[in-house]
Amino acid sequence: MIKALLTDIEGTTSSISFVKDVLFPYSREHLAEFVKLRRSDPQVRKLLDDARALAGSDLSDMALIEQLLQWIDEDRKSTPLKSLQGLIWEHGYQHGDFHGHIYEDAVRCLRTFKAKGLRLYVYSSGSVHAQKLLFAHTQFGDLTPLFSGYFDTHIGPKQAAESYGKIAASIGLAAGEILFLSDVEAELDAARTAGLVTLKLVREGVLPPSRHPQAADFDAVCC
Repeated sequence: MIKALLTDIEGTTSSISFVKDVLFPYSREHLAEFVKLRRSDPQVRKLLDDARALAGSDLSDMALIEQLLQWIDEDRKSTPLKSLQGLIWEHGYQHGDFHGHIYEDAVRCLRTFKAKGLRLYVYSSGSVHAQKLLFAHTQFGDLTPLFSGYFDTHIGPKQAAESYGKIAASIGLAAGEILFLSDVEAELDAARTAGLVTLKLVREGVLPPSRHPQAADFDAVCC
């Protein structure tokens, strides 16, 4: 029996275009200024040091900014980069530069799941801070009360089975009691290897062959 739903964000609850065309360009445009203004902040300094360690060399702040911009262009799943982006996006949300995009069917069904007693969790490569910001600033209002918890790559890579085992242990459920939703086949493969129940969301186009059950939207999941 499914007791919890674990969902991805990009391409699942939210459009890929929002992330690619709104969030990424915003963080790219504001990254250099943010680092220059906040580099003495202990939290930001720690993230910059972590990013510098990943880059594998003793880069100056300016050289590190260029490296971070390259990682944004490459959509690198770098934990310190994702955390820095979350801090930058916080400014955008708070100043009304954009709202978090959530599909209407996702909102409706997540509310239905919550009312039925299912526990709802998020697992995204974006930082937990960025996840909470997105769900707190939607066109449907603050959706964060729907969720019991959030996970990012601090718990492990999304394509590693061990990450899903850690999530199951963290929320105190057997893996088979958790339904994982994503649009990425490799993530679903990893979750299934860990014992989770899986379902692939295909928001656009014809449903392609898949090793996992598929749905075009959350309405099919609700049913």
